[in-house]
Parts: sequence; C-alpha cells; structure tokens
Amino acid sequence: MADFTPSPDLAPPSLTVGPLGWVRTNLFPDPFNSVLTLIALYLVYLTLPPAIDWALLKADWSGTSREACVSGGACWVFVHARMNTFLYGFFPESGYWRVNLLYFVTIALLIPLFVKQFKYKVILAAINLVAFPLLVWILMSGGVFGLSHVETSNWGGLSLTLILAAIGCVAALPFGVLLALGRQATNMPAVKTMCVVFIEFWRGVPLITVLFMSSVMLPLFLPEGTSFDKLLRAMIGITLFQSAYMAEVIRGGLQAIPKGQYEAADAMGLTYWKKTGLVILPQALKIVIPGIVNTFIALFKDTTLVIIIGLLEVLGMVQTALNDPNWLGYSTEGYVFTAAVFWVFCFSMSRFSQRLEARLHTGHKR
Repeated sequence: MADFTPSPDLAPPSLTVGPLGWVRTNLFPDPFNSVLTLIALYLVYLTLPPAIDWALLKADWSGTSREACVSGGACWVFVHARMNTFLYGFFPESGYWRVNLLYFVTIALLIPLFVKQFKYKVILAAINLVAFPLLVWILMSGGVFGLSHVETSNWGGLSLTLILAAIGCVAALPFGVLLALGRQATNMPAVKTMCVVFIEFWRGVPLITVLFMSSVMLPLFLPEGTSFDKLLRAMIGITLFQSAYMAEVIRGGLQAIPKGQYEAADAMGLTYWKKTGLVILPQALKIVIPGIVNTFIALFKDTTLVIIIGLLEVLGMVQTALNDPNWLGYSTEGYVFTAAVFWVFCFSMSRFSQRLEARLHTGHKR
C-alpha cells in the first residue's frame, strides 16, 4: 500500500468547517480582506459600545416629564410620554379603540399570507382590494353605525402612515398590472400609447410635486364650492404615482417570459385573458417579487412626504412633538424611534418577500 502524505497547503479540518471555518472563509480569506475585516472591527469597537451605553445602559425609561431625564443617556421618557400621539395623531382618545381594531384587522389579513396551507388567497386579495379600504374609512372617519365623525385632519401618527402605505400598495398593484399589459399590447396602438404616456408622465415628476399639485393646484380646477378631502387627494396622487413604477416592474417580468410560453398558450387555444391570467402573469409576478416588494418599501418610506401638505404621519408627529417647549433638545430620541419603526416594517416586508420568493421558486425543481 502506497503511503499517503497530506499536502502542506491543505488546512486541517478544524479550520475549514464549523465556526472557525466560516470565519476563515468569510472574514480572513486573504491578507487584503483580513485588513478590511480588522478595520471594520475597529470601527465597530469605536461606535457600538458608546451607542449601547447611550441608548440602553445610561438611558432613562420611566417618568412623565423631562425632569426624569438625569442620567445623561437617551431620554426614552419623551417617547413614552408622547406614544399616544405617535400612534394615533390627534385622533380623539375615546376613539382609540377604532384605531386599535384597525391594527388588529390589518394583522389578521396579513397572517394568512404566511400560512402555506391557506387556500383562499384570491378571496383574501379581493377583500384587501375592496373591503379593507372601505373598513378603514368607516372606522377612521365614522359618521355611520353610531360612530362619531372624525375629520381627516385629526388623523396622524403611525396609523396614518400604515393607511397611506396599505391603500397605496393595494391599489397600485392591480393598476400597475393593467398599465404593464397595456404597454405590451402591440396590437392595440391607442391603448399602448395612453399607457406609455401615463407611465412616463408620472415617472417623470417627483412624488413631492404630485402631492403639492394634488393639495394646492387640483382644487383650482374643480367647480366652485366643490369640496375634495385633502387626504383622499393625497391617496389618489400616491396611487397614480406608484402605479407607474409598479407597471415598469411588472413589464420587466413580462419581458422575461420566454416566447415559447406565449406560443404554447396560443397552441392550446387560450384566449388573451386566459393566456395572460393562467400562464403569463403568474410567472411574471413570481419573477419580479423582489422588485414589487422594493416598490412597496419605497412607498412606505415616501409616506413621510405628506407632511408638506399638512398631513402628520409618524415622522410629522415626532417633529411636532419636538416643537413642544417641554421637550426641546430630544430630537435624537425622536428620530431614532422613527427610524426603528420604519426599519421594523421595511425589514419585515423584505424577509416576507424572500420567504415568498423561495417558496415559489419552482422553476428548477424536478
């Protein structure tokens, strides 16, 4: 039997597998990357401990006024004292239960999306598209079923952020699908032209301009005496704006479908709508899940722009609270809280999209 002499270039198993193997492979694979890793670790050492010390160890957590903030760290008392304002805006305190019920219904409608065995997602989609916006308006505005009427000017905080984002996402997706299909309709030049003009017009202007025009300029073109709610105008502007971006995302998915799929559907004698709804569109939407979710995340963050037309979502409520003479000087805590809220929602949407993409990735399964 020939003797086997291991190569001196081969690392022992303890350095190639397990935690040490991961560290060696990903952090110290060569001298250059090792230097970058050490620099990154040094920067973390300089920034992370002071941040933890300020945000957690030396922070003040309990109290009702700024007199409770004496430790020199973060004053989370400010966030705690103004939490109702951040969550509900100027909504009457007696109606908090209506906003809480809306939060509960929103979560209840989202949970089935995470359940693989749930078989009624189409019905749920119809509920989200039609019934959910109606429920939002009934609970928040009132005036029916014995609910007291609340002006939209009193809506605000996180509830307004979620309403704008949810309704914008729910409405923009179907409009985006129709615009993408219209732009691809080469056999209907009039429809294609209208869709192209619509998409390019709305993609060519910033959202802040759209909101300003919907709030200030649109009433000038309406008949005298016509009242059009400011929040509703903002929702329409956001929906039209996001629909244009959604259309381009979905059009990318339509163009990624191989030509053979279209030919196979035509060979089966399917009509245009059956071919689109049963063969083409499901594949296109599966391909562009990351792009769709990225558009939703961008919309969620863009809701902060409604402050320019006097609508105070969560960031607007934080800025309003910072103008209170009793809480001057605690802007860092307010903005950190706002950033944490947005990060939680955006990260959750990102993780859900990755899970959905992995579950629907069946193209290479045998």
